[in-house]
Amino acid sequence: MADATTGPTGPEPLLRPTPDDDGAPFWSYAARGELRIQTCTTCAEPRFPPRPCCPHCQSFDTTWRRMTGHGRIWSYVIPHPPLLPAYAAHAPYNTILVELADAPRIRLVGNLVTTPDAPLNSVDPAKLRIGAKVQVVFADVAGTTVPRWILERP
Repeated sequence: MADATTGPTGPEPLLRPTPDDDGAPFWSYAARGELRIQTCTTCAEPRFPPRPCCPHCQSFDTTWRRMTGHGRIWSYVIPHPPLLPAYAAHAPYNTILVELADAPRIRLVGNLVTTPDAPLNSVDPAKLRIGAKVQVVFADVAGTTVPRWILERP
């Protein structure tokens, strides 16, 4: 199933991220199948979203630390219509907030799916649980590699 729906002017793709200078490395690593989080080299605090200055020590020195990709569902929502046309065909689908195991203060938004390229509605909403353990996977969405999540124990 493709990640688009047909609208009055043709297929409408799902929204894609628009990387800025600070976040571009996140997307470059994702394209390589790696989940990396910007980390201050002065105080070692991870930060997301990426930004030029550390909010903890105000240092501009940074590195991109590789994460294991393990986390847990911290929160979730099941969007209901009205939705953007490209998303309406997928409803009901989930949007989850994942707390990373390697960096518990870092939370990433994504979707829980059964396999990396599965449609957004591939997981029954009744299976969503706060605290469920998840693992990152990567999928190509209209030319951009995005992180998605699968249950560690389906």
